Amino acid sequence: MTLKDLEVPVGSIAWRSRGGYAWSRFGLMTATAALDWIVVAGSSFVVSLLYSRVTAGEFWTAQPQADLALLLASLFVLLSALKGQYQVANYVGARRTFGTTLTLWAATFVTLMAFAFATKSTDVFSRVAVVATFFAGLPAVLLVRGGAGRLMTLGSKIGVIPARRVMLVGREDDVTSFALRYQPWNAGMHVAGTGLLTPGESQPSRGDIARIVAQAREMQLDDVMIIVPWSEVGTIDLLIEAFMRMPVTVHLGPERIFDRFEHIHIAKAGGIASLQLGRPPLSAGEIMVKRVLDIALGSFALFLFTPVLLLVGLAIKLDSPGPVLFRQRRLGFNQRAFQIVKFRTMTVQDDGDVIRQATRNDQRITRVGRFLRRWNLDELPQLLNVLAGQMSLVGPRPHAIAHDRQFDDRISLYARRHNVKPGITGWAQVHGLRGETDTEAKMQARVEHDLYYIDNWSIMLDIEILFRTVFSRKAYDNAF
Repeated sequence: MTLKDLEVPVGSIAWRSRGGYAWSRFGLMTATAALDWIVVAGSSFVVSLLYSRVTAGEFWTAQPQADLALLLASLFVLLSALKGQYQVANYVGARRTFGTTLTLWAATFVTLMAFAFATKSTDVFSRVAVVATFFAGLPAVLLVRGGAGRLMTLGSKIGVIPARRVMLVGREDDVTSFALRYQPWNAGMHVAGTGLLTPGESQPSRGDIARIVAQAREMQLDDVMIIVPWSEVGTIDLLIEAFMRMPVTVHLGPERIFDRFEHIHIAKAGGIASLQLGRPPLSAGEIMVKRVLDIALGSFALFLFTPVLLLVGLAIKLDSPGPVLFRQRRLGFNQRAFQIVKFRTMTVQDDGDVIRQATRNDQRITRVGRFLRRWNLDELPQLLNVLAGQMSLVGPRPHAIAHDRQFDDRISLYARRHNVKPGITGWAQVHGLRGETDTEAKMQARVEHDLYYIDNWSIMLDIEILFRTVFSRKAYDNAF
């Protein structure tokens, strides 16, 4: 691919007027908001009709149920708009996360309950209809938003959806590397042109900059992306000074190190501004909320599964000689060692410097153990680790210390997994990344999912993972 292949001629895009571009974007934002409103209102109204059919024997709905549909739809769209969900960039080339939509959806119903309580109208809305709408409406919203995102991404690529016109400025090698690495055309951008600095010069001449700026003025740009190593402060200053005189948004392109971090932003403390690459994953308040969830759900689960725990313990004792429980040293939060507790599923209890992982059809796995591992029941005793504060219900799965040492030397940022408490289940597990890690690629994929969880934690993400652990087929993949 050459630089000419990246450029989109000015005449090939219909959205040449800046005013027309702004109005087209506003139209898309309005359309996506209206689509959400229709889906939520429609879902609520259909649920009310079906509920009336079941309870009253006919398709009929009272005025309060119609009001419920209008109120829910309006609240959801308002909260989504305040969160900036209807920006075109959130649809074109972006991955819409389940967690964000679920959080907004839950916030809508919490706001509804607060409104009903404040106006003393809690008895007006049918509780069954409200609960049914919560569970029926969310899949509909996710489906429609996903479809809208795919259509808008496709439309952006073929020029139907207005894309931001961008000029890439820098030396040829840097610009080409940036374009191939980040593929801006998949992120709602059209590369209108490239402004190439003369190679071999420590700083561009004024003539060089004047030539690039003159090119830029003819391209009707929205953005200019300066692709220059950050160490070249003089070059960056000259380019910024030149482009600040144009009605465009000026960006300083990313350094390669940014690729290692999911979330990067400018942090300010007083008069000090810094580029924040990483921070403790959870604040003090978030740690407290997560701990309360662990204690509440962990205690309930332990009470609920006590008969199962007793029956499994008896089955293990009758099936093979040895203890019911298996203990092994693992590394937890901040790499502090603890003993994990599991049901014994193998004839061995390795806990040394060399530990052989279980493999498919492993002869060391007992008959009862094979069933327990298949359905994740061997992990249930770790509820004790959760209540003791050594683990969380959700987090990166802890590995044997011998395996930690092995992969820490080979996989970048592997040790970041210990920046949160390990979990009984995790983001990697519900995506089928479990079982034997006999290749570095398998462990790399697992680590990438663990780091995604750390960088995107929310209480709703924990709830989503717990839900998928039980009901998602992928959560049981590679269990042996």
